[in-house]
Amino acid sequence: MRESKQVEFKAQWNDEHLKTICAFANSEGGIIYIGVDDKGNPIGTTNIDKLLEDIPNKILSKLGVIADVDVEMLKGQEVIKIKVEKSEVPISYDGKFYIRTGSTIQQLSGNELVRFMLKKQRISWDSLPSEAGIDEVDIETIERFKRMAKKRLPEISDEDSIEKILKNLELIKEDKLTNAGLLLFGKKPQKYIHGAGARVGRFKTPTIILDTVDVSGNLFKQLDGLMEAIKKHLNVRFEIKGIEREDIWDYPLEAIREAVINALIHRDYLSLADIQIKIFDDKIWFYNPGKLPEEITIEMLKQDHASIPRNRHIAYVFFLAGLIEKWGSGTKRMVELCKEAGLPEPEFKEEGGFVVEFYKDIYTEEYLAKLGLNERQIRAVMYVKEKGRITNKEYQEICSVSKATATRDLTELVNMGIFSICGVGKRTLHYILMNQK
Repeated sequence: MRESKQVEFKAQWNDEHLKTICAFANSEGGIIYIGVDDKGNPIGTTNIDKLLEDIPNKILSKLGVIADVDVEMLKGQEVIKIKVEKSEVPISYDGKFYIRTGSTIQQLSGNELVRFMLKKQRISWDSLPSEAGIDEVDIETIERFKRMAKKRLPEISDEDSIEKILKNLELIKEDKLTNAGLLLFGKKPQKYIHGAGARVGRFKTPTIILDTVDVSGNLFKQLDGLMEAIKKHLNVRFEIKGIEREDIWDYPLEAIREAVINALIHRDYLSLADIQIKIFDDKIWFYNPGKLPEEITIEMLKQDHASIPRNRHIAYVFFLAGLIEKWGSGTKRMVELCKEAGLPEPEFKEEGGFVVEFYKDIYTEEYLAKLGLNERQIRAVMYVKEKGRITNKEYQEICSVSKATATRDLTELVNMGIFSICGVGKRTLHYILMNQK
């Protein structure tokens, strides 16, 4: 045995262990063994009969928790096993709240404690009343929402009052706008909710900033402002398809818009950090101060997955407005749109918050390595990006390999859809990047 997130060893009982029991109850539950050293070796304990009576009573009186306390034989030694179930309500020890992180105990305070209490009580932060009254509502945004929501909310009427709409959407509580109501329809939510803004920067390098745009206002206005700030720094060309002209941007705008909406809906508004969007020559980096729910993994984001919105009232209003199709589909849609545009799949990461990265160039060394190309093949792709083409002989020379190896490597690149074959016969046969054809 060894210690883990849900197992802890104690050589002997001490009332301070109630803190560990509190942390287990507030997390996923766990087991404490009394009479086992920190290396997992059973050493036994004394006064077992008294402990079997005292420990459950102390747990109940101090924590209000009923734990399963029993004797277990480990390698010939009698030890006490305390099994703690996950509690559905917050548990405190001497007025303080603890959770289990890895094999350590963390005391909660500040916004972390607020998040914990809301989660335990199944309360969405955006449903709580704010300090703003209905006079803080931006009439223009409400009127815009009426127009946008008619398809999914046919009962909405142009004659409906602001108060009626907000009440129907559960965005008023105790005569105050809820946090969601303020963020969605407020004139200036940042007056009440600090850090509820966003920032777009154009970067030449991680330290050289060419332009910065701060975007504030309610979430509908932030969506517009962020998209305009991003488009300002993207290239666009056009293609004629049939008789229609189609604008082709560096990145599919629908995917970028999905990423912006995802950040606005799912960010942690208890954090003072802004949404940050950094535009580089070859990529766009989105940062949203809000980690994924425990039930959702990074791998699940590229597939159909359940939606567990942090701010469910905000998500619902965006759905009614037609800004999202269905909950849980946004990240998968980003992937599909990038693949359709011939770009690498966006990367999703957790780095202090939630990060999405879009790449302009599919032929980067990092991305090619992820596809499984060997170093020679990556070198050849970089060569073709610079020179425009490569022959079998050139491949042999730059990679110092035999003709057979060069042929095998090049054939793999063709089969993977990275290279195309051009020309006929030994003298004219060469390879180019697929999207150059």
